[in-house]
Amino acid sequence: MAVARIYQPAKTAMQSGRAKTQHWVIDYEPATRRLPDPLMGWSSAEDTLNQVQLRFDTQEEAIAFAQKHGLDYTVIPPHQRRFKPKSYAENFRYDRPR
Repeated sequence: MAVARIYQPAKTAMQSGRAKTQHWVIDYEPATRRLPDPLMGWSSAEDTLNQVQLRFDTQEEAIAFAQKHGLDYTVIPPHQRRFKPKSYAENFRYDRPR
């Protein structure tokens, strides 16, 4: 039986916006380990479920899908953004640490 992970993806380091972080994703934990292909050297696995990634608008929709299809699932809560207020004037403060 496949074990699914339900999570909200974090933004990548290559983007400044949060466009692809608003939806919830179901992907499957790998059932078999990845092995190098003897001919080409590419890594591949016997299990094709690790290639499947489903997107949902809400967490409830993702959980309902997993329950409907009888999947064992784990919900990973999203990380909260930490906002660090910054001021340009802080660069010129007299007592700032050097």
